[in-house]
Amino acid sequence: MTLAALAFALGAALLQLQAELPPLAWALGLVPLAAAAWWRPRLLPFLALGAGFFWAGVLAEHRMAGWLSPSLEGRDLQVVGVVASLPSVNERGTRFELDVESAEAPLPGRILVSWFRSSQAEDDAAVLSGAVHPGERWLLTLRLRRPHGNANPNGFDYEAWLLEQGIGATGYVRPRGVQRLLGERNSPSDWIERAREAVRDRFFAALGMTPAAGILAALAVGDQRAISAEEWQLFNRTGVTHLMSISGLHVTLVSGLFAWLVGALWRRSAALCHRLPARKAAALAAIAGALAYTLLAGFAVPAQRTFYMVAVVAAALWSGRIASPLRVLALALAAVVLLDPWAPLAPGLWLSFGAVALIFYVASGWTGREHWLAQWARVQAAITLGLAPAALLLFAQVSIAGPLANAVAIPIVSFVVTPLALLAAVLPSQPLLQLSAWLVECLLQFLEWCAALPGALWQQHVPPPWAIALALMGVAWALAPRGTPSRLCALALLAPAFLFPPPSPREGEAWITTLDVGQGLAVLVRTQNRTLVYDAGPAFGP
Repeated sequence: MTLAALAFALGAALLQLQAELPPLAWALGLVPLAAAAWWRPRLLPFLALGAGFFWAGVLAEHRMAGWLSPSLEGRDLQVVGVVASLPSVNERGTRFELDVESAEAPLPGRILVSWFRSSQAEDDAAVLSGAVHPGERWLLTLRLRRPHGNANPNGFDYEAWLLEQGIGATGYVRPRGVQRLLGERNSPSDWIERAREAVRDRFFAALGMTPAAGILAALAVGDQRAISAEEWQLFNRTGVTHLMSISGLHVTLVSGLFAWLVGALWRRSAALCHRLPARKAAALAAIAGALAYTLLAGFAVPAQRTFYMVAVVAAALWSGRIASPLRVLALALAAVVLLDPWAPLAPGLWLSFGAVALIFYVASGWTGREHWLAQWARVQAAITLGLAPAALLLFAQVSIAGPLANAVAIPIVSFVVTPLALLAAVLPSQPLLQLSAWLVECLLQFLEWCAALPGALWQQHVPPPWAIALALMGVAWALAPRGTPSRLCALALLAPAFLFPPPSPREGEAWITTLDVGQGLAVLVRTQNRTLVYDAGPAFGP
């Protein structure tokens, strides 16, 4: 079962690597494979591999069929829609997701709209200063385009991100077109978004647009708009990015807190335990806590994945059939991919599950005599070492200061700041917000000190696949339980990923790369000793 679950997730991941969707007729080959797996269960992982590939292809085909028609690109269209997300405001304007209710042509159900500041429209300042709210119904003149990203090596795949988010078109409001507020929609999702907006605005009103206010809003309601690029750079350099927004760690901790509280109270009542075992009550509480926090985060895709994972673990606790942590983790991964086949596109999925798997792997070698501080230090070192190959592959960098920064930041953010922020969101309290902000400011000072340490961040090129494979084998060997022979020698398998030089032009050669910049032209010319960039064309804009 464990291998089959992992194979299903692998099949969905392989589909995401295809340049185009394969014809679905090939799935007929799964029929004889299913018959063979019925007689020979050893073939079940191969059937699961094909099923994951087929399932991801079917859902991608269905979602892409709803994208904007090419014939509607570049045309002005009048659209009636409802603001379906928290608007994100910056110096250029505001951006929000719009649920389309009616239009003069068939449009996708959800589009991503940008409302740029315009010197020609005097009412822009009012619109962009906060007059666009979740749940509002607007009549707008939009110019739309199909989802499109830039195809550059190791770059962000914007088109895949739009596909994952269920967005079928992007566009912008025409400054001289129709812009009229028609009313409001009152659905459960709109109530949640309005509640998130109210909490966010209350935080900013009490603390101002400070770094602490931005981080607290990100932790409480998942809104990251007030976190500056410089602060994200600080978090990347110290390896604590996963802590500064609603992540899998926070959802898991909140669900665990709900489970612990309900389980502890449930055990105090013999009547309740007779009707329902405390273990099952705690499992239900874990699901309820994870769902509540996920909704508070706007049901964002990363939080959804963690909710699915918590639900699988809670179901295993409910059934009482937990065979091993690895099996539960594999089933959780398969469940996440089943409900969200685009999850393998997100680095956070692999980093989250990889970190949990590393913790299980390291803890399997504990004898029970280690001090808890020693265990905590080993876990931090194992996660840093174990995720280093993935970090090089995904981000071309590894935070050397990460273990120190996380050793301090994880308990402060997860066990103190986040609970205080959630309490302040539910119970309007100025002292709670002030205390949370003070703790965040102290933590930022510590992170700045960590980032200033010599060698705090290792940056390099992305290693070749064979070097990553060797590094993963080296990690498994180095973190093996005590008594495994020559564990230190395993570090030699990590060396190629860090030391193998990137390919470069030889004397007399010139490598020319045309970059995908969306519009205009950018050409990169590399020789043995020079790098030249030629850029031409119009400036980026709508």
